[in-house]
Amino acid sequence: MTASPDIRQRALAALCESEPGAKVNQVHALWRDLPGAPLDSQATLVPAAPLPGRPARPPLLPPMQVPTRSPFTAEGLAALLHAITHIEFNAINLALDAVWRFAGMPDGFYRDWLRVADEEATHFGLLHTHLQSLGHGYGDFDAHDGLWSMCVKTQDDITARMALVPRTLEARGLDATPQIQAKLRKAGTPGALKAVDILDIILRDEIGHVAIGNRWYAHLCQQRGLDPIAHYRVLVRQHEAPRLRPPFNEAARRQAGFSAEELDYLLGA
Repeated sequence: MTASPDIRQRALAALCESEPGAKVNQVHALWRDLPGAPLDSQATLVPAAPLPGRPARPPLLPPMQVPTRSPFTAEGLAALLHAITHIEFNAINLALDAVWRFAGMPDGFYRDWLRVADEEATHFGLLHTHLQSLGHGYGDFDAHDGLWSMCVKTQDDITARMALVPRTLEARGLDATPQIQAKLRKAGTPGALKAVDILDIILRDEIGHVAIGNRWYAHLCQQRGLDPIAHYRVLVRQHEAPRLRPPFNEAARRQAGFSAEELDYLLGA
């Protein structure tokens, strides 16, 4: 009898999957099966295909070449929703990558990031369904690859990954979401207001995702005798992370575990 693949192997297989619907289904199945599935935290895994698996569309451009999106026209609203849908697709891949790539962590690390992957897959499904209701689908507009680029930069350093993906790039979503929602409310169309409701769900869950990044970053810094704020400055310079600019959603960041000292650092940076 052949042993079933363990959770980290299945996470890598889902990451390699290029068809979005199939990837989402695999992630939901992973989370559903997690309580009784084998988990080998020590295994060193090797991808069998280029990472990440993704469809041929959308075309990926440098970030500065992707047009800005205004929600005040039907096309602009669809383009804005597509941009957020693309972020959520990338977020699925980022969470899956953390699960398969980094061996030797406590089991709770893998459970946390599989939960994140499952919730990101739900977000993708909500957004894509709404995008389809507006006559478009994922792949219809240009996008960029900024999130995955940082994933590649930090592939050999789990501490850098926790510092610069969930608690830097994804935490920017905590700051940006209320501003996007304000524009959507101003647009006032049924499609825009439906998007506000979806973003409420995403913001609630993303606070938890950033909190997971904060918790494991703090764990790794404590384990390695590193000062979290001083080391964060080093990692930002080393990996050329984007500079974070205000306004910050300080309430959401506090909920996600940022300390007063970290918020002071951000405001002073």
